Amino acid sequence: MTPFCLLHCLLLLSAALTSTAATSTTAYPSITGTGSTTDCGLSGGDENPVPIRREVYGNGKIFDISHRYTVDMPSWESKDGIGQFLWLPKSMKNGSLANNSEMKLPTHTGTHLDAPGHVIDRYFDAGFDVDTLDLEVLNGPALLVDVPRDKNITAEVMESLKIPKGVRRVLFRTLNTDRRLMFQKEFDTSYVGFMKDGAEWLVKNTDIKLVGIDYLSVAAFDDLIPSHLVFLEGRDIILVEGLKLDDIQPGIYSVHCLPLRLIGAEGSPTRCILIK
Repeated sequence: MTPFCLLHCLLLLSAALTSTAATSTTAYPSITGTGSTTDCGLSGGDENPVPIRREVYGNGKIFDISHRYTVDMPSWESKDGIGQFLWLPKSMKNGSLANNSEMKLPTHTGTHLDAPGHVIDRYFDAGFDVDTLDLEVLNGPALLVDVPRDKNITAEVMESLKIPKGVRRVLFRTLNTDRRLMFQKEFDTSYVGFMKDGAEWLVKNTDIKLVGIDYLSVAAFDDLIPSHLVFLEGRDIILVEGLKLDDIQPGIYSVHCLPLRLIGAEGSPTRCILIK
């Protein structure tokens, strides 16, 4: 073994002792058995790296509550899902210097949020788009609550949840999560959402400014526009829809949602996470 190789092995051993797990400290973790070898007789690096896709990070402290975009994820009033949304017009396999994808999909697809211009045309014309939304509202302490599973979110349901004054961000987990509606290709009008009186009760009796829910619309299908109007008329409540709330305990977390800065757009896909 050469002195260089010996030094290389000692450095790798030192790194292993100071790190509890390579998969929790690297940006692109490798599955055990496919990572760089400590055998100095072999070349370093992964010959056949395997990516890991995770829902939980940081030893159980960070939860990804955004849905992955797939061709089979539900799209509003569609039986066929969103279909193809990603193309690779420039491919290294076809001689391009780099791979460059193109994407096309509705702004209210998957985990996304609504700006006031979504249902109020004068706000749309005035420029109240997703770039004008308050990032302070979208980031901070949040309460995850379980909603009674047998009904939409009415004034009665809101009152029964007994959400304390001062709580500004609430994620409502409903029967939608139990039914895994966001994993079904066909749009389902029977999803759980807010009825108009539930939205009115929230606006009048709470300090909530971020309303999150686990399907494509905060508003129940039968009260679609009336509920949206109640929420968005004041321009101080942000609606985050299509959240992935499986296997997370109810309670207080720190929520972080970051939409794209789409000038002129009334909605945007967003990456949302919860941190214990």
